[in-house]
Amino acid sequence: MRITIFDGACTIGGNKIYVEENEKGLFLDFGMSFAKYSQFYEEFVSERSARGIYDLWHLGLIPRINNYRVDLIPSDLINEISSCQKLPVDAVLLSHAHLDHAGNIALLEESIAIVGSPVTMAILKAINDTGSKGFGTELPYYRVRTFADEGGFTIRTDYRSDYPSRKVILTERCEELEEFLFYRPGQESPNAKKIVREEICTLDKAELGFEVKAFPVDHSVYGALAYVVEGDVSLAYTGDFRLHGRNGDKTRKFIREAKNSNVLIIEGTRVGREEPNVSEREVYENAKAIVEEAKGLVIADFSPRNFERLEIFKKIADETGRELIITPKDAYFLHTLKLVDGVDRLKGVRIYENFKATTQKWEQVVVLGHYGDQYVSPFEVKRNQENYVLCFSFYDFPHLLDIMPNGGTYIYSSSEAFGEEQAFSFLRLWNWLQHFGFEVYGFKVDKNGKLIFEKGLHASGHLSKEELVEVVERIDPDKIIPIHTENPYWFAENFEKAVVMRDGETVVFN
Repeated sequence: MRITIFDGACTIGGNKIYVEENEKGLFLDFGMSFAKYSQFYEEFVSERSARGIYDLWHLGLIPRINNYRVDLIPSDLINEISSCQKLPVDAVLLSHAHLDHAGNIALLEESIAIVGSPVTMAILKAINDTGSKGFGTELPYYRVRTFADEGGFTIRTDYRSDYPSRKVILTERCEELEEFLFYRPGQESPNAKKIVREEICTLDKAELGFEVKAFPVDHSVYGALAYVVEGDVSLAYTGDFRLHGRNGDKTRKFIREAKNSNVLIIEGTRVGREEPNVSEREVYENAKAIVEEAKGLVIADFSPRNFERLEIFKKIADETGRELIITPKDAYFLHTLKLVDGVDRLKGVRIYENFKATTQKWEQVVVLGHYGDQYVSPFEVKRNQENYVLCFSFYDFPHLLDIMPNGGTYIYSSSEAFGEEQAFSFLRLWNWLQHFGFEVYGFKVDKNGKLIFEKGLHASGHLSKEELVEVVERIDPDKIIPIHTENPYWFAENFEKAVVMRDGETVVFN
C-alpha cells in the first residue's frame, strides 16, 4: 500500500491523502487548505473563476496531478496538466462536511465518486443550494463550464446546460435524501434547469478496490466519519474527531474497531495548544447561566453548521422563557437534516425576516413554503427584545440596525481567532457590540486593543493531547502518520512509531 500526503501534513486542514494499491486508488478527503490560501488571498481577493483552476495550479494550492475536470482547465494549462501523472482514483472517502476536508473535491474529474454519510451529503447539497456560484462548493451536483473565448483562455458557466452530479456512495440508504439530492428548488418552473440524476449506491455495494468500512464519530458538525481501509495492510483514518460531544460513544466504537490497524492516520489539531478541554455540557451550563441573568436581546454567535451548538441554545432559550431566532439559511439546513434523521429541529424556532430586494429560490420554495408562519420581523424583535435569543454571526450584524438594540447580551461560542485577518474581524465586531451597548461574553478587547478570549463557552471539535495519546495507545498501530496539525514533530517526540511526512511525500507499507 502506497500512501501519499498531498496536503495537510503540517497545516490544520486541507487534507488530501492518496492511498494506492494494485492500480486502484482512493483519496481520504480532498479539502481546501485555508492556511495556504491565506498566503495569497483574503475575503475580497480570491482566485479568478474565469480562469478555472489556473490560479490554484500556479500558486501550488492544488496537487500537480492530471485528475481535474476538463471544463475547469483553460487552454494555456492543458499541456502542463497533461504532462503530470494521472492517478487511478475511484472515489474520495469524505470524513465530514467542513470545507477544509471537502472544499476541493468539486475540482476533481466527475467520474470520481464521493463517499460519505447521508448527513454529510445533505449538508453539502444545502451548501451548494444556498451558496455562491463558485466551483469549490459544487457538491454533489455542479455547473458545467465552457470556454468564453475562441482561444479557450477564459471559462464561464454554461447556462443552457442542466446540472450533472457526480456518483454518490452513501454509508446507508436514505430515500428522502436521495430525492433531495436531485431536486433543485424552483425546478418546477418552465424552462428551469434540473439536476441530472446519477447513480446512488451504498458503501457495502460499491466496488472500490479496497474493503472500506465507515464509522460515525463525534465532531463539531453532524455526520462525521472515520474510515478503516483494508488492503495488503489495514489503514485507519480518523478524519476530525473528539470524545466529549453527544456522540462520543460512537468515537469510542471506532477506536475499538480500529484496534491493531497497521497504519493510523490521525489528526493532531490541538497538540500544539495549551487549552482546557471544555465539554458541550459545560458550554450549555455556562451559557445558560449568562442568559438567565441577561436583560434585553441575547445574541448567540457560533460557527456555521455547528448544529449541536444551535440545539444547545434552543434548549437554553426554552428554559429561560425566550424564543430562538435563526437565519433563513440555517432554517434551510435544519430542514435538510430532517430529511435524513426525521428530527424536527425547527419546531418552536423563529426565522429572522431580512430586509432584502430579492429572495432566492431555496428560501422561497423551501423555507417560506414550509415555515412561512415562523418568520419574525425585525420590528417585532425590536419591540420585544427581552423575549429572544438571536443566532447571528458577525456577517449578520448590519441587520441589527433594523432592530436597534438598547443594550443586551452577546455570547461568543466559537474558536479563537487564528491569523491577523481574523483578529481584525474581531476588532470590527467589537465596535458593533460597543455601538449597541452589549455586555460581551467569550472575548474582550482591552484598552490597548489586545484581543482576549475567555474559556468555557466553546467546546473544540478535536481531541486534546491527553485524549490523543489515549487513542493511539488503544488502537496500538504499527505506524502513526500525523495529519491536520501544525506540530507534526510532537508525534515523533512522543511515539516511536510516528512517521512524519511532508506534503507531496509517499511512504510504502507491505
